[in-house]
Amino acid sequence: MGLFKKNPFGHYLFLKKWLIRIFGLLSHRRYRGFNELQIEGSEIIKNLPNNNVLFVSNHQTYFADVTAMFHVFNASLSGRVDSIKNVGYLWQPKLNVYYVAAKETMQAGLLTRIMAYAGAVSVERTWREKGKEVQREVNFDDTENIGIALKDGWVITFPQGTTKPFKPIRKGTAHIIKQYKPIVIPIVIDGFRRSFDKKGIRIKKRGILQSFQIKPPLEIDYDNESVEEIVEKLEYAIEQHSSFLKVIPQDELEAIEELNKTRQWEY
Repeated sequence: MGLFKKNPFGHYLFLKKWLIRIFGLLSHRRYRGFNELQIEGSEIIKNLPNNNVLFVSNHQTYFADVTAMFHVFNASLSGRVDSIKNVGYLWQPKLNVYYVAAKETMQAGLLTRIMAYAGAVSVERTWREKGKEVQREVNFDDTENIGIALKDGWVITFPQGTTKPFKPIRKGTAHIIKQYKPIVIPIVIDGFRRSFDKKGIRIKKRGILQSFQIKPPLEIDYDNESVEEIVEKLEYAIEQHSSFLKVIPQDELEAIEELNKTRQWEY
């Protein structure tokens, strides 16, 4: 890799590699040490093509979720099965991994701007800004940038657009799936909200078992399935459909309801 080689967004790959290495080393014990990350299905990662793969996941913190994904993906590509043991997998990380994030979040401070360089595809939310409800037209440059990222590699997105559980899937994700026809890999996470603060930077509680399940690719008829049908598939795949509320223990359900009432978990 040339020292001055760039990705399609003009970021130097040499610098991105070192950012992933540094942040990976700093965060590793958050998933294997202070807490334990239980991984399932990582063998799926090794069999994926190099590009046009879209990972869709539920969302519990701003940054801890996507950081865990960088760990799991690179560990899997290095031959580890359902494990992030031995952080040496970060020495040669996959550099064409991107994640979709709200622009206002990634521009909020120096740390987030540095983290954005490691792979963020920043988008303007059409429904919320600075904690207030808004109505804004879709920025088609954002959609195009996600398409560029898919053409170059893998993209992680959180289609609910919020860390509040059981919120609706945004239709924009379904439109992107129909337009770019990526392989869609669902991921279901849990335990991150209990482990970390809202931003996913400060450790809130130790000894939490975090779960990370990678599911097989979704079967999607890109041409004939409607946006609404794809949205429903995504809801079931990442276990955020309303029917899943019936299988949550009552005490946890009450905690979720209280969380939605009293705290703001959006970007």
